[in-house]
Order: sequence, then C-alpha cells, then structure tokens
Amino acid sequence: MDNTTLCACPFCNLDNSRIIQANTHAFAIFDGYPVSPGHSLIIPKRHIASFFEATREEQTAIFDLLAVMRAALQKEHNPDGFNIGINDGSAAGQTVMHLHIHLIPRYAGDMPDPRGGVRWIFPDKAAYWE
Repeated sequence: MDNTTLCACPFCNLDNSRIIQANTHAFAIFDGYPVSPGHSLIIPKRHIASFFEATREEQTAIFDLLAVMRAALQKEHNPDGFNIGINDGSAAGQTVMHLHIHLIPRYAGDMPDPRGGVRWIFPDKAAYWE
C-alpha cells in the first residue's frame, strides 16, 4: 500500500512486503502482535474505520480473502478451529481506526476451556452454560 499522502494510518502506509494475499479491494497480512500461530488480518484497501462503511463489493472482497486465508492457514498450520473478529469502534476495542478482520487460528489445548469464544470479552457473562 502506498497512501502516505492520504493519511498516517499504519495500514495505509504498510510496506508491501508484508502483504501475503490480495484482491481488488482487500489485502491480508500476518498480525504484528499475533495471539496464535498464523493470526492474520484482512484489511480493505480503502481507508474506512467501520465494517458498516464498506461497500457490498468491498465486503465481498474481504470475505473472499478471508476464505483464501483460511485455506492457506489450514494447509500451513492445520488449526483445529478459528475465531473471526472485528473490533468496530473504540468502545469495542478498536485501536487502529482502519477496518480489519482478525482471523485467529485456534488449536486444541491453547486454552483450558475455549467454550464461549468471543463472549470472554465479558468474563462474567462468558460461561452461560453454567
């Protein structure tokens, strides 16, 4: 990406060597602070903060690339599952205000009890089965 004259966003000013997959409207990189082996980010090329600002074409491109990355990670890392997440807005934990989707490979035993998945953002509400 080379939008240096447009904004100071780290995703808009990313070194192209970090891009591992791309299509017309989106690209994928490995997360700079991965929580598991293969943790990737799917990012639209256009600088937008929210998923809800993306056009249908951008959403389709993002989800197409998500599927491509899942297949690549299955082949390379053979995870047992995935978490897919979007932090949309600062109240939701978004720190880089350029839309990005986390594709996080999960491995059997990486957590003592992974039930509840993304519900653990509110630990007192995560274990709803108890």
